[in-house]
Amino acid sequence: MSSRTLLFALWPDDRQRDRMRDFIVPVTKLVEGRAVDRREWHVTLVYIGELDERYIPELRAAAEAIRFDPFRLRLDRMEFWPRPKIAAMVPPAVPVELEKLVEDLSGIVFAAGVETQQRIYRPHVTVVRNARAFETERLPQSATTDWSSFELLEVLRDRGSTTYRPLLKDFG
Repeated sequence: MSSRTLLFALWPDDRQRDRMRDFIVPVTKLVEGRAVDRREWHVTLVYIGELDERYIPELRAAAEAIRFDPFRLRLDRMEFWPRPKIAAMVPPAVPVELEKLVEDLSGIVFAAGVETQQRIYRPHVTVVRNARAFETERLPQSATTDWSSFELLEVLRDRGSTTYRPLLKDFG
């Protein structure tokens, strides 16, 4: 039995990453810690965790059946989250369409036999790891991105480094 660490996420394309970079990078320079490579930026929808890879086709089929209305996510400030010690870009509000997508994905993950953590969903983009504490910082300008698809990502860890690899083509 081989397992993989998985999550569903909003996975920006190059254009979205460039747009986000223009707003985020100047603010991250104010934070002590290890900047996350922009190629790894994403918004976690549902963290699945370790899953036997034989269940991936079933998960994929269920995810392909999910339909959602496209939405816009606006990131307007950077917060320090003490427990994971990260600097996270966060929105002022969660779009209703995003909440529904997370609910639907949580349902298919639960149906696959995986219990997810029950907590309030807080969309964010981690931009600095091992961050030192700081006061919430507003962006001079909001980073706004439009979303009409999501991805199933594999989490790869190697010598203290975390990278993400899309496993399947975009859903949406």
